[in-house]
Amino acid sequence: MSTSFASSPRETYHHGDLRAALLDVAEALLDEGGPEAVSLREAARRTGVSPTAAYRHFADKESMQAALAVRGFDAFAAALAEAASSDPDEPLSAMGQAYVRFAVTRPGRFRLMFGTAVSERERHPELKAAVERASVGFRGAVGSSESSDKVLAMLRAWSMIHGLAQLVIDGMLPGYDPELLARAVTTKK
Repeated sequence: MSTSFASSPRETYHHGDLRAALLDVAEALLDEGGPEAVSLREAARRTGVSPTAAYRHFADKESMQAALAVRGFDAFAAALAEAASSDPDEPLSAMGQAYVRFAVTRPGRFRLMFGTAVSERERHPELKAAVERASVGFRGAVGSSESSDKVLAMLRAWSMIHGLAQLVIDGMLPGYDPELLARAVTTKK
C-alpha cells in the first residue's frame, strides 16, 4: 500500500506584482459596472488571492479607486496630448473630440475620475498630481498665459466639453455622433 504525501494544487498563487494585478481586475470591474462595482474583496477573489492580501496594497476601497483614477487620468493625459499634436491648428477641437471619445469608450473610468467615489481626494496626493498632468495640455490649448481671461477661457472650454461628454454617456443625446458634436462645440470657425 502506497501512501501519497503530495499536496493538493494550490487554489491561490503568488503574483509578481499583486498591486498591478488587483488594479487590472478592478479596471475590469469598473468597465462592467462602474465605480460601484469595484470592491477589494471581488478584485481579490478574481485575482486568486485572499482579501487580506489585497488590504496589504490598499487601505480601503477608496484607496483602490484613487489608484484606478490615477491610471485613468494618466491615460486621459496621453489621449489629450496625442490629439493636440495631431491637429496643431485646432488643438482644442482635437482635444475636445478626444475628451468625448475617452468618456464614451470607458464611461465607468470617466465617472470614477470625475465623480465622487473618491470623496477624500486630499488623502491621495498621487491623484492630485495625475489630475494636474491631465489638465496641463488642456490649459495649453487655450493659451499659456495665466491671465484671468485665459483661465476663464479654459474653464469655459472645459465645462462645455465635460458637460457634453457627460450628456453623451448619460444617454441624453441619442442619435447624435459624439465626436461631431465635440467638433462643433470646440471649433473656432
